[in-house]
Amino acid sequence: MNAKTHSGNLPPQNQKIKVKEKQPAIVNRLACATLEGVNAKVIEVEATFTKGLPGFSVVGLASNDIQEAKERVKSALLTNDFVFPPLKITINLSPSDIKKNGTHFDLSLALLVALNKNAFTEEGLFVFGELGLDGRVKSSTLLFPLILSLKEQGLIRRAIVPLEAIKHLSHISGVDFIAVETLSETIQLLKKKEFKAHTKQFSYEARSLEISGKPYYYEESFESDFAEVKGQLIAKRAAMIAAAGMHNFFMEGNPGCGKSMIAKRLKDILPPLYEEELLSIAKHQFLDGQTPDFKAIRPMRSPHHTATSASIFGGGSGQAKIGEVALANYGILFFDEIPHFSKNVLEAMREPLQDKKVHIARVNAKIEYQADIMFVAAQNPCPCGNLLSKTKACRCSEVEIKRYQNKLSDPFLDRIDLFVVMQEVNIDDKGDISSEAMHKAVISAFIKQKERGQERLNGKLAENEIEHYCLLTVDADKILEGAIARFGLSHRSIASVKKVGRTIADINGHEKIEKKDILEALSYRRRK
Repeated sequence: MNAKTHSGNLPPQNQKIKVKEKQPAIVNRLACATLEGVNAKVIEVEATFTKGLPGFSVVGLASNDIQEAKERVKSALLTNDFVFPPLKITINLSPSDIKKNGTHFDLSLALLVALNKNAFTEEGLFVFGELGLDGRVKSSTLLFPLILSLKEQGLIRRAIVPLEAIKHLSHISGVDFIAVETLSETIQLLKKKEFKAHTKQFSYEARSLEISGKPYYYEESFESDFAEVKGQLIAKRAAMIAAAGMHNFFMEGNPGCGKSMIAKRLKDILPPLYEEELLSIAKHQFLDGQTPDFKAIRPMRSPHHTATSASIFGGGSGQAKIGEVALANYGILFFDEIPHFSKNVLEAMREPLQDKKVHIARVNAKIEYQADIMFVAAQNPCPCGNLLSKTKACRCSEVEIKRYQNKLSDPFLDRIDLFVVMQEVNIDDKGDISSEAMHKAVISAFIKQKERGQERLNGKLAENEIEHYCLLTVDADKILEGAIARFGLSHRSIASVKKVGRTIADINGHEKIEKKDILEALSYRRRK
C-alpha cells in the first residue's frame, strides 16, 4: 500500500499554529547631568534587562564613584523589599564619550532598576540624589552647580531632588523641584505620576535697592574700618574709586604703610550684587567644597606668592578644577608682594584681566571659566622695602632694584587702571574717612552707572561701551589729547583713563567727564 500514515501528534491541516508574540523590550530613560569644568552636560540614563547570566553593569565612561553606586543601589533596593530579577541589567550613560562623575547618579540608577517592569516616559524630568544603604536620598555638593548651570542654559524645568538640598536649591528660580526623602517614596511618585513641586519662599537677608525694576543686594557690615588706616588720603581716595567702578588697583609703598590694610577693607565697600551674580558666587563656593551662606558679599581671594599656576588658574591631572581666579569671580583677587609671584603666573594673568575668562587646555578637554575680577596688587619699592623711606637707608643695589621692578612687564601693568605710590607713615597721621562713608559714595556711583543703562560697571566696559558712556566735556577732551601727545599713551591706556574718569565723574555727581575728573584720572597713571 502507498497510503501514508500519521502518528497522530500532528495538528489537522486546517488548524493554525499559535505563535507566541514577542514582547517588545522595555527601555526606560531618565535625565541626569555631569559637570565639565563649571558647565553642566545633560546625561541620559537608560536601562535594559536581558536574558543571560545575572549581572549589573554601568557603561558609558562612568567614574569610580558611579561604579561604586551599584553597591549602594543594590543595598537600598534590597532593604526596601525589592527582588532582583534573574536577568542581565545594563545601564548606559549617554552620550558615551563624556566622562561622568558624581554620586548624584544613584537615584536615577535605582529607579530604573526598580521600575524594570513598568514602561514610563517622563520627558524633561531630571533626577538627582545620592542613596544611603537604607534607601534615604541624600544631597551632594555638585547638585547646586549642576542645576544652576542647566537652568542658565535653559535645559531644565523640573527635577526630583533630595529634600535636604531644598534650602540651597530654592534660591534657583524657574525650576520646579520635587523633593523626596526616600527611595520608596520616589518609586511611588513615578508609578502614580504625582509630581507636586515643593514651594518654599526665600529671601536674601540683605539690604536691597531697585533700579529699573531690577533688585540689587548689599551688606552694611564692616568687619574692619578705613578709619583705622592713618593718613594715606590719596590711596584711600583711589581705593574708593577702584571699588566704585571695579577697577584694577595697584599700590606701592614701604613695609607697614597700610597697603594690605587698604586691600582687606576694600571688600566691605564694593558695589551691590544682582541675583545672578549671587548664585554664580555660590556655585563656585560649592565647587570649592564650601557651603555658601548666600550673603550679598563679594568674594576676596589672596593666594600666597608660592602658589602654583594650577592652584591660581585651575587645572590638575584628570578632571580640571577651578582655581583662585575663578573663585574670585565678581570679587577681588589680591596679590600681595606681587614681584615674588612667578613670571609664568604674572604673564598668564593678562588673559583674565583683559578677557574676564580663563582657558584651561587638557588632553581630554578644553575648559573655560568666567573670571570677572577686580585685581588688586601691592609691592614694596625695592627688595628691602626702604627705597622711599625718609628715615631708613635702602640696602639694595641698582641692579637688584631694577631686577625686582622688571618682574612686572609693561603689557601686564598696562591692564591696571589705578596706580598709587603710598607715603611713609607719620606719627601725626589720623583716620579721616570711614568705610560707611566710602560705601555710600560707591553705592551712589553704582546707581548712576545702572541708571545710564550699563550692564557692566565702568572698570569692565568694552571698547564700544566706552565711546557710548564715557563722554568728555570740551575742556576734558583737550586735557586728554595733550596727555596722549606728551606721554604716548597706548589705546588701552586711553581707554583706562576714560573709564577711571567716568567713575570719578560719577562720584563727583557730574553728567559728563569734566576737566577736574580727567586730571585726577591722569594722576593715577603709572610713572615710567
